[in-house]
Amino acid sequence: MTSILVLNGPNLNLLGTRQPEVYGHTTLADVEQMCIDHGKTRGAAVTCRQSNHEGQLVDWIHEARGQFDGIVFNAGAYTHTSIALQDAIKGTDAKMVELHISNTHARENFRHHSYLSAVALGIIAGFGVRGYTLAIDALLDTLES
Repeated sequence: MTSILVLNGPNLNLLGTRQPEVYGHTTLADVEQMCIDHGKTRGAAVTCRQSNHEGQLVDWIHEARGQFDGIVFNAGAYTHTSIALQDAIKGTDAKMVELHISNTHARENFRHHSYLSAVALGIIAGFGVRGYTLAIDALLDTLES
């Protein structure tokens, strides 16, 4: 069975209450259950993790090597600042889809640059929390082909 790690970065634990006009009203627990359920419909096991700490995310990427077939990664603000996360993905040859709930290119200029895009298989952005299932599908389709 294919296994996918869904990683969420800083402040995503506040989904449902933080800027609902941007991120919606769905909680992180709801998103995680949606990902697990969607994975089952595709014959994949999905594990979800969230941390506000960059080093913890780096550790989980390292641990994913040999344990997960791919990663769906919403790195939050670290997308725009973290060379360490880029290096972790690159260093482990992780198959990763970058995900953003909002369309980062329609927001502040500092959100237009991503350190992760250069090492991602692709990017899903702007479709709200539905982006998680789209990212899972894109990752699974890529892994299967």
